[in-house]
Amino acid sequence: MQSLVERLRSGNPRALARGISMVENHTPGWLDLLKSLFPFSGHARTIGMTGAPGAGKSTLVDQLAKHYRRENHTVGIIAVDPTSPYTGGAILGDRIRMQEHFSDPGIYIRSMATRGSLGGLARATADVAMVLDASGRDIVMIETVGVGQDEIDVVRVADITGVILVPGMGDDVQTIKAGIMEIADIFVINKSDHEGAERVEREIRALQSLAVWADNWIPPVVKTVATEAKGITDLAEAISNYEAYLGEQNLLLQRRAQNWETRLLEMLRDTLLEKARAAMSDGDLSRFAAEIAEHRRDPYSVIEEVLASMTDC
Repeated sequence: MQSLVERLRSGNPRALARGISMVENHTPGWLDLLKSLFPFSGHARTIGMTGAPGAGKSTLVDQLAKHYRRENHTVGIIAVDPTSPYTGGAILGDRIRMQEHFSDPGIYIRSMATRGSLGGLARATADVAMVLDASGRDIVMIETVGVGQDEIDVVRVADITGVILVPGMGDDVQTIKAGIMEIADIFVINKSDHEGAERVEREIRALQSLAVWADNWIPPVVKTVATEAKGITDLAEAISNYEAYLGEQNLLLQRRAQNWETRLLEMLRDTLLEKARAAMSDGDLSRFAAEIAEHRRDPYSVIEEVLASMTDC
């Protein structure tokens, strides 16, 4: 394990790939690996990019990665892809779109399947981001699967979140304002050369005039045309400005602490669920379900019985 940790921390791509696979698949030793790496994390800037399907997230992340590499920053990219209905793996659309980076050792790209996880992020995404951070990457970018109103998990992992909008999506901002609008630190209007870009900006500004921002930061609106690399420098500058603001106001540590409150509850829930599942055989689960369906038992007593069996273990 120590050898893997040392090779991973040195940036060895094979060690990084092996470590991430261990974490993603819960291979024996994955928890010890995370415990060993955690003290070396916390230095990378984690940027989340989220938005509706077709907003151009992959192209935007691709262009941002190029920008950061020109500034000699090392980059890790987590592309959360839809799950294949046949294999359960990632469909890998994002890696296909970013394949020109494969020869650059300064960029590491990992596709992850959602595997049915709601919220736009695979369950192991936060842990994989930490592994990339501990490997010495300066910037970790997380691109979420196309999201809707309730799928906003990226904000619990990222230090800075960009919400990507595009013109011509029905009611534009109105269609998603109740969900991911509130998580934006930066608004990006991609494909801004299309008709309707000005209207999207006006709608964002109108919503901002009604909103109250917890950190008193009013998210800037950046226009991009990712396919032509237009506006990428402006976007990188907006990200840098917000990072500086977090530092000046001493908000980064506060934000990370808030994120950890949520994550600790999620980790506790997942761990308890795994223990509960281990305490029951498939036969037990089927028997309980049949008894409840036939109204021979109530589900609340069943849960109490399972919890009691976990305590006895």
